[in-house]
Amino acid sequence: MMPLTLTAAPHIPVLFDEVVAAIAPAPGMTIVDATFGAGGYTAALLEAGAMVHAFDRDPDAITAGQTLVARYEGRLALHPARFSAMRHELARMGVLQIDAVVMDIGVSSMQLDQGERGFAFMHDGPLDMRMSKDGESAADFLNTADEEAIANVLYHYGEERQSRRVARAIVAARPLATTGELARVVRRALGYKPHDQKDPATRTFQAVRIHVNDELAELKAGLAAAEALLKEGGVLAVVSFHSLEDRIVKHFLRSGSGAGRAVSRHLPGEIAGPAPSFTQVSKSIRPTEAEIARNPRARSSTLRHAIRTGAPARSMAA
Repeated sequence: MMPLTLTAAPHIPVLFDEVVAAIAPAPGMTIVDATFGAGGYTAALLEAGAMVHAFDRDPDAITAGQTLVARYEGRLALHPARFSAMRHELARMGVLQIDAVVMDIGVSSMQLDQGERGFAFMHDGPLDMRMSKDGESAADFLNTADEEAIANVLYHYGEERQSRRVARAIVAARPLATTGELARVVRRALGYKPHDQKDPATRTFQAVRIHVNDELAELKAGLAAAEALLKEGGVLAVVSFHSLEDRIVKHFLRSGSGAGRAVSRHLPGEIAGPAPSFTQVSKSIRPTEAEIARNPRARSSTLRHAIRTGAPARSMAA
């Protein structure tokens, strides 16, 4: 099929043509956009004639998306919920099987660009980082957690090798109220120089954001929900932006396809594992140099996709 032209969203999602090609949307299909954001993927799916159920826990995204709801009356349902709840939310509407799921994991461009949301240090703003605008904020966590808890978050979610040094500096500088304050504390702790290629505060911001929004647990639960909803022949397409996310997606699809699992005929009584729930698992797909030139945020993105088999979902077979 010819690549669709995106006309209805202010931010073009990364790997757009590759995602659309993997899903191949068409009239009569029911598709879940698990991470609605600015509606880039959703707009393309709607233009192709599909029915779309779009999820986003960010109330700002749901509010902005009402223009698309009006434009495609009857073919777009916006769900103000975490995508891990997609199976429950769709069951309430009588939707038990779907043709495709697309996920664009992590923080959206709109959230990064809005200083008042506190996701990035390029705009000084309140130390918030909450996608859903409720619950514990980044400031709440950093100003109350003990040094060891902060260090663990930085190490596991930001892959910060000097996590203890940064955590010690954060505790010594409390209370912290803004993104600029946090960035300065991290830079001082790690000896940042303005000419350094990468700002070391990036790792800390990623780690705290993932912790505050419980992003990795949400991803795992969302993948399981998608597997349970997809009909035979349905497509799961996931775009991730760092190694922690991509590792989870890669393992989920590989284990679902039975890759690396074999039963030896020389071991009598060994029980075979469940039938593969995914097939045609793609290799990692990366953006072209042309796309990176148009959109530098695409540089770290990776797409993986696979086709659902007719085997029971692993969550159901367990």
